[in-house]
Amino acid sequence: MGEAPESLWSHPQLATAVTSEDWGAVFRTYRKLTGLSQTKLGERVGLAQSDVSDIERERRRITSVEVRQRIVAGLRIPAELQAVAAEAGRTETPIPGLSLPGAAQDEDLLARVTSVVDSSHRVDAATLDWLDRLLAEHRRAEDHMGSRPLVEVMRQQLRTVVDLYAGARGPLADRVVRLASEHAQFLAWMAQDQAQSAAALAWYDRSHEWALEAGDANMAATTLSMKAHMAWSGGRGTRCVRLAEAARWSAPGTSLGVQGMAAQMAARGHALNGEADDAHRLLDEAQGLIRRASEHPEDEPVWMYFYDETWFTLQRGMAALHLRDWREAVDRITVGLAALPDEYRRDKTWYRACLAHALAGVGESAQAASVAVASVPDAADIGRPHSWNELHTTAAVLKRRGAKEGSELVAALREYD
Repeated sequence: MGEAPESLWSHPQLATAVTSEDWGAVFRTYRKLTGLSQTKLGERVGLAQSDVSDIERERRRITSVEVRQRIVAGLRIPAELQAVAAEAGRTETPIPGLSLPGAAQDEDLLARVTSVVDSSHRVDAATLDWLDRLLAEHRRAEDHMGSRPLVEVMRQQLRTVVDLYAGARGPLADRVVRLASEHAQFLAWMAQDQAQSAAALAWYDRSHEWALEAGDANMAATTLSMKAHMAWSGGRGTRCVRLAEAARWSAPGTSLGVQGMAAQMAARGHALNGEADDAHRLLDEAQGLIRRASEHPEDEPVWMYFYDETWFTLQRGMAALHLRDWREAVDRITVGLAALPDEYRRDKTWYRACLAHALAGVGESAQAASVAVASVPDAADIGRPHSWNELHTTAAVLKRRGAKEGSELVAALREYD
């Protein structure tokens, strides 16, 4: 099993798969020729085993430039094959209408789209009020059904918003740009939820630019906090702290809740780095800001609807998880989950997976497996890749401990792989 690296890419089946950018065929053929498991191949390209399986079975397409670059680098695909693929014009971009070589953007999307809009179309406040309400409803729907069903809907809705720009005058023009910023932030979050990092960063950058143009300090700070969240998700604690601190100090005049979000994001970065004192200090500060914000909810931006004591309890549990304070993590996440409404289906799935991890860490193997197995269907449905990967992590912890429940969880996950 396994050809020598220098001859591997001359194999006609593998070369054809690369030049046509059929990544499922690339993975299948590469593993056949090298004898690698899905897990080992995933380690080379920075993907979970479940994602490798989905790509091989064509359940998932590679739409992220960042993921494509990881595959090219991890498998050491020769430059000449990449060039043939590029000439064939099959490289996809993560955001329709945005050319993204790496993380860089091309010409301004707003100017490009609105330059072809009939400037005689006038905008009224009632239309913008309706778009505000529609965006709020879509945010709530995403909490329950996950991001995948809503992505194309939100892209179309953003096109509607930018189409209005040419016909907007005075304060209404500012409202249109603010709405565009909020839509871009939501699209960024959904791309992040699907681990499409390049697309998420591009949309966050776009949202930040529009927020600055509209004079919306709350959204400008929020986009930085969400980029900090991306860094945290990728295991980059120091970058998480730096971005969160930028969110705190670069946009004066933000609401108490937005300030609290930035403080707790910095705390999560410190926790990821094992810096317990800084993490607890910032968590205490964030909790004080949240309590003050709850006294005047009318001062908070609409997208902060989820940010309350329940959500913050769960964040303390996450910090404890990173600091390997397993018992506190179990206690905090359990309390938070009990108070989290059922309509937050995606978040409940994620925190149940984290609870299973914490239970495995504390040595309660049977309970960890019970929570994890019960979470598998929702994690497979709306929790890929984050909740799904956390369940795989739990299985790995159980197996390292020699618990038989580890194999039981692996079997349950395999049914959905």
